[in-house]
Amino acid sequence: MKNPVKIQQFVSFQLSERVPPDSFYRRLKETPDFSYLRKLTKPYYGTEGQKIIDTEVFFRLMLTGYLENINSDRKIIEQASMRMDMLCFWGYDTDEPLPWHSTLSRTRKLLGEEVCWEVFRNISNKCAAKGMVSGRTRAVDSAFIRANASMDSPVERELHQSSKRFFNAITAGEAKNPDGRLKYSEQYVNTTDPDVRVSQKRGKLPALNHLGIISVDTAHHVICGAMAEFADIKDSKTTEKTVCQTIENPNRSESGVNEVLADTSYSSGES
Repeated sequence: MKNPVKIQQFVSFQLSERVPPDSFYRRLKETPDFSYLRKLTKPYYGTEGQKIIDTEVFFRLMLTGYLENINSDRKIIEQASMRMDMLCFWGYDTDEPLPWHSTLSRTRKLLGEEVCWEVFRNISNKCAAKGMVSGRTRAVDSAFIRANASMDSPVERELHQSSKRFFNAITAGEAKNPDGRLKYSEQYVNTTDPDVRVSQKRGKLPALNHLGIISVDTAHHVICGAMAEFADIKDSKTTEKTVCQTIENPNRSESGVNEVLADTSYSSGES
């Protein structure tokens, strides 16, 4: 009978020595400077109570989720617990406990949209400074983003006095489809995520989605604009908002944006 494997009680281990110098996350750690965010987000943090996650660490976590195509806070933490390169990127050591996944959700709500936009603009400006943004031509498109909600969880909307706007829309017929039926989103609300809408791709079953819209600079496909909309809104109804945003975002070209490319779903008389 073989002897059981002995587990060493003390191990000499240094994370920085275990992650190769050419590792993607090790090189990325030196690229984005998020230190300015501590000053930017200082008004959001108090001096008492439990210590919340560091702002710089939070955005490194969010960036990891994007790069790894992980849209779940829980999965980001689970994945990183097994990846030394990610721990190195975040500034954690192997014996340090990672933040709870719920902390990420609370921090995202705490900081809000404007702080996230500041990070986006900062990175966009760095890309422009490196010559990765021509600024002349932008392409826009949208895609459904599957919601973390079930088709079995909608409930009928209740007509309270506080729902005056909804009530007026129904009585005026504004919430009706061309055939006279009320839109699904006007009849029902999802209890898990009230912002989701039922939408359907050709040849696919209806699903609960959000609508994500991005614009990219055609020189090196750098994202220069992003926004979310309700999934039951037509692309042509978002044209003005999308185009205005992509023009206003970082642009180092002297001539400005000359062209905006889009498919036929953005075509309408209003557009």
